[in-house]
Amino acid sequence: MRLELDQLSARHPQARSGQAAALQSIDLRIAPGEQLAVIGPSGAGKTTLLQLLGCALPPASGRLRLDGQQPWTLPAAQLRQLRASLFLAPQVPPLPPRQRVVTSVLAGRLPAMGLIESLLALFKPRDIPAVFEALECFDLGDKLFQRVDRLSGGERQRVGLARALLAPARLWLLDEPLSSLDPERSRQAIAVLREQAAARGVTLVTTLHQVEVALQQFPRVIGMRDGRLMFDLPSEQVSPERLAQLYRHHEQELHGAAPVDELVPLAQAMPVVMQCR
Repeated sequence: MRLELDQLSARHPQARSGQAAALQSIDLRIAPGEQLAVIGPSGAGKTTLLQLLGCALPPASGRLRLDGQQPWTLPAAQLRQLRASLFLAPQVPPLPPRQRVVTSVLAGRLPAMGLIESLLALFKPRDIPAVFEALECFDLGDKLFQRVDRLSGGERQRVGLARALLAPARLWLLDEPLSSLDPERSRQAIAVLREQAAARGVTLVTTLHQVEVALQQFPRVIGMRDGRLMFDLPSEQVSPERLAQLYRHHEQELHGAAPVDELVPLAQAMPVVMQCR
């Protein structure tokens, strides 16, 4: 999916009068099938950007186009159809605690299901082998029929990511998908998502607080601060000086309080590649 943002600004519905816009004059182009990471301190506007791209929040001004379509000018039926081609994963997966994992993962297919089919799926899950395969990509195949409330936080986050592998989407928007994962699981999850997105021709945009993962695993990195784009560069061109400017007074948010000048050696480490079984 091709994404085009022209002078896009956004304001949260609950924002106070006179409060600065959450996003300000964003110009951005993302090609179909491209993979990029968005980094920046807390409150930079990263989540708001994903909400805009996922058609969950209308822009206050400017223009957003997804494959040439302006979502908020479409009739309601066409807007629903467009949203069905998007997968937006929040930082905390919305998984009902008493639900079985198999049902939670199959929820990724809800945009392609009719009402009756989706209701039947709650009582008799279909295509269990596909769910098992998606879970196996994240080493969770043995959790297929467990209840969600019996999983750890990291396991729940990986179940939420497994939904993407079943979703009929051309754009994956992942908000802090590694927040509950240890370093090894983080590398595995990113490797699986990137590999699967490339195989399906899916455009992948993710926000990350793990700067070293962004620089190591993604060819393109966008830096945001105070609702604005600070840089949009190939990862190898993101220097310690740029990171220091981006995270000034926020260094403790980086890699467990690691100083900015420690990020380059981390970024140069060899990536761990995990194959999806």
